[in-house]
Amino acid sequence: MDPSLDRIRAIALDIDGVLTDGSVIPLADGDLLRVMDAKDALAIRIANMKGYIVAIMSGGDTEALRNRMEVMGIRAENIFLGCRGKLAIFERFCAKNGLSPEEVMYIGDDLPDVPVLRAAGLGIAPADAAQDAKDAADRISPCGGGKRCVRTEIERLMRYQGKWEFDYAKVF
Repeated sequence: MDPSLDRIRAIALDIDGVLTDGSVIPLADGDLLRVMDAKDALAIRIANMKGYIVAIMSGGDTEALRNRMEVMGIRAENIFLGCRGKLAIFERFCAKNGLSPEEVMYIGDDLPDVPVLRAAGLGIAPADAAQDAKDAADRISPCGGGKRCVRTEIERLMRYQGKWEFDYAKVF
């Protein structure tokens, strides 16, 4: 039993260090190549299908990131890229979606995430997060960033709430 999961209706995530392992490869055009786990992406799509509101809050800001987030089913108005001051963005996300901060699970891994980890109803840090993020989090995932951390935590939430059920022949 985890009563902190009872009230969660929304999921907000950082990208670098959460959906990725934090590594970036600079490309000749100035973009950065990031690798994301397909199982994390599927968990986000499933959360959307099951009615959770999902948001991205990242300092990164490229068209490739925006496109990938939209492919995962995140609504354009809940994709916040180029973030500076994530707490204000988190508060705006909550207000726009009729949420209290206590209804949001936030996964973040580094210093810019600390205020949001503290404000969210459930703050989660990947296993390899910066120590300050771990100290601010309510829970530390057993998985590192980009290594199914997002899948593990979304699945844990949805199983607890009885929403991790599927008609495999129809859904996938």
